[in-house]
Amino acid sequence: MRPTWDEYFVGIARLVATRSTCLRRHVGAVIVRDRRILTTGYNGPPRGVAHCDVVGCLRERLGVPSGQRLDICRALHAEQNAIIQAAVHGVSTEGAMIYVTHQPCFTCAKMIINAGIERVVYADGYPDELARQILDEARVTVEMWGHNG
Repeated sequence: MRPTWDEYFVGIARLVATRSTCLRRHVGAVIVRDRRILTTGYNGPPRGVAHCDVVGCLRERLGVPSGQRLDICRALHAEQNAIIQAAVHGVSTEGAMIYVTHQPCFTCAKMIINAGIERVVYADGYPDELARQILDEARVTVEMWGHNG
């Protein structure tokens, strides 16, 4: 059976996530406009910096719970990398949608808003209610894939 567009792009986000070297969670993102992929991103360190699967995870060593102390993580999030790739290649994200394997965190939510992305579709939850609140306040449509709203 032919997939819906949302199913198709969520599937691509899941494939992109397989590139992640994070020891905790593999996340992928796909920015789309007019059913065309603009950029992709997965969670991983900045270019030229050792990957977590090589040097380990400071948050893991310190026993930091999921969703906390993201500031000490060496990796960028998938959404951040997708937005940065758009900037590097001169691709506007204004009016686009982003498909993500997991609900964006608060920092990514702010970046999504300022990047002009109008719709977020995510497959799995993430413990960050502030992210949901700010996306709602900015009138960004947020949907958990397979659910209504």
